[in-house]
Parts: sequence; structure tokens; C-alpha cells
Amino acid sequence: MAASVACGQASLSCISTAKGSKMLSTGIFARHSLKRFNSSKIQATPPPSVSDSNANRWRKSNTLTVYAAVRQLTGSITKPEGLRFVVVAARFNDIITKPLVDGALEGFRRHSVREEDVDVIWVPGSFEIPLVAQTVAKSGKYHAVICIGAVVRGATTHYEAVANSASSGVLSAGLNSGVPCIFGVLTCDTMEQAMDRAGGKVGNKGYEAAVTAIEMASLFQHHLRF
Repeated sequence: MAASVACGQASLSCISTAKGSKMLSTGIFARHSLKRFNSSKIQATPPPSVSDSNANRWRKSNTLTVYAAVRQLTGSITKPEGLRFVVVAARFNDIITKPLVDGALEGFRRHSVREEDVDVIWVPGSFEIPLVAQTVAKSGKYHAVICIGAVVRGATTHYEAVANSASSGVLSAGLNSGVPCIFGVLTCDTMEQAMDRAGGKVGNKGYEAAVTAIEMASLFQHHLRF
């Protein structure tokens, strides 16, 4: 029996199935295998950002086992109807953050999120992101928050202070609000590394953050409302 599912930016297809098993098409996929369970193995198709030379290694690390009798839940990136999103972005290093925001908006557009269902809030820098993220997450208006910034290492320890505060703050915003807060703050050693991740040769991390936000918002909205 063949089946396919969506997971992030990768599509998954069934590559082997135990006799008599019924494969679930959505789920959080277990990476281990227990012989006493009927199971199916699925393999992901690498996203465009993975080079051909790394494709086989990527496939091996993303071959997962799905168990027929286990209830498995995952968010959808293809049905965003009714979901609202907000991007909280830092103006500092806007040569990086503006392309990241553009990437996030493109990610929403390509996944059929309506323009009127997305807001963008600009703050001075990455240090200010967590407070605003927590505030809008607790407002009840949004199903997910994307936090975008760029912190580039300099000659002092300021980099560590801002990077650590931003990461722990975004985590706390999500935990305290119960709303997914997606970490899209680049923490790079050089400006070149940041530009590579803002639409350069490594892709656009803003786009990836948008896809993650859609999946997490869908997961919470459809499966984790207790």
C-alpha cells in the first residue's frame, strides 16, 4: 500500500509496508521500529534547499516508521483556512531582516494564507522581540507568531547577550502564552552567513519559519485544543 504525507517543506512517500498494516497518512513519525507492531516505512523527498550531493544522506535521516495502530497527529500546511499569523521583526540589520520578512510573506502566499490574515510588527532590535511576541500571542488574535531578527557577532560579548536573550525569550513567549512562537532570529558569525540565509545560497529562513508556523498553528487548532 502506498501513501504520501506532507511534513514541513518535504513530501513523504511510503517505501515499504508490513503485511496487513493500515498506514496513517498524518502523524508525528516514530524513528524506531518494534517488531510486534505492524508498521510502514516512509521516506521524505528532499526540499529544494538540499543539494544533490547531500540528497541520499538526507533521505536516510528522514526515513521514518509509522505504526498502524497508533494515533498520530500532525499539522497541515495545505489547509490554512481560518488561521491568523503575525510576524514580529527587528529593524536592526534590516538589510537581513527585510528579506527574511519578505520570505515569510512569500511562504504564506504560496501556502494559500490570505494577506488579510497576516500582520507584521516592527521593533527596534532582536532584544525587543520576545516581549512583543508574548503580548500578541496572549491577545487571542493569532494562531502563531513568527519572530524575525538578525544578530551578527562583533568584537564584544554583546552578541552573546542579545542572542541568548532573544532565543530564551521567544521560547518563554510560546510557553507562557500557549501559542506557537517560531524562532526566526539568525545568529551568525558574519554578515555573509546572514545574507546566505536571507535569500542567498542557503535559502530563506523567513520562508521556512512561515511554513513551520502554518504547520504548528494547524496542529494546535485541529488537534491540541483541550
